[in-house]
Amino acid sequence: MALQDKYRQLITTAQQSGVSNLQVREQGGVLYIDGAAPSAAVKDQLWNVYEQIDPNFQSGDVIMNINTNVTSGSQATVTTKESNLNIRRGPGTDQPIVGKAAKGETVTVINKTSEQWWLIRSKDGEEGYAHSQYLSILG
Repeated sequence: MALQDKYRQLITTAQQSGVSNLQVREQGGVLYIDGAAPSAAVKDQLWNVYEQIDPNFQSGDVIMNINTNVTSGSQATVTTKESNLNIRRGPGTDQPIVGKAAKGETVTVINKTSEQWWLIRSKDGEEGYAHSQYLSILG
């Protein structure tokens, strides 16, 4: 089965949810889905659809590079003990690291996806999910 067929529901959800600049391509046995979601809720919806098709994201045959068009949100401080905070492509420690935020750095919280995982943007513009236990909302 072609990957675009396997993940048809994910691609359709992206199209119907208003993901702009949507690009879908297969390369080397991996399906790449790129674009910009109109909101954090849409990005979270895509991750939920992906998880329904591939529970726990174990196949490793999709790379979603979907950022949001959200430009503002609440601010939070990174409260790790010593190390940098990992920013991950998706909500979970099994997801690839797409960036890091230094201890004490202020980040933008785009969405509190769940109790554990928040969608954030670093000062360098890296967008992804971080574990909420290492973030403290400012103000």
